[in-house]
Amino acid sequence: MIENVLDKLVQLFTEGKAHFRVLEHEEAGKSSQSVAEIRGTELGQGAKALVCHVKGNGVKLYVLAILPADKQADLSKLALAMGGRRASLASPDEVMELTGCVFGAVPPVSFHPQLKLIADPSLYERYDELAFNAGLRDHSIIIKTEDYKRIVHPELVDFLKEPASAS
Repeated sequence: MIENVLDKLVQLFTEGKAHFRVLEHEEAGKSSQSVAEIRGTELGQGAKALVCHVKGNGVKLYVLAILPADKQADLSKLALAMGGRRASLASPDEVMELTGCVFGAVPPVSFHPQLKLIADPSLYERYDELAFNAGLRDHSIIIKTEDYKRIVHPELVDFLKEPASAS
């Protein structure tokens, strides 16, 4: 299991000469909106991390899928992009084993060799800074978007749910 996630993140970003800051704050509820309010950031700046299990077509892998916190993942689209038939959210035990974190504290960085990191390209399109939980529900990191992209460099995969069309 991964340990000391906050320390690993700080070391990674410091060594990468990133512009970032660590915020210690009260523990927010489980919603991305409540943690954005505590951080003083926009909801869309949040980098939401979903641990997913992709299966089918001979594929069986875990994916850490990163998307803006104000968007939703299309798990069918994600499965197809990874060569599988279906994707589901990992169990709390799987999340802990693969990330060292509980639900709601997973950062958009993979330290586990069997957890493939992907991000939706829209993550980089709207804000100069990204905000995310730093391994704990009461710590966040705010980092320059370009520094995150340069240091972490997730594979870019389009997996957002399309907005419902007005009829």
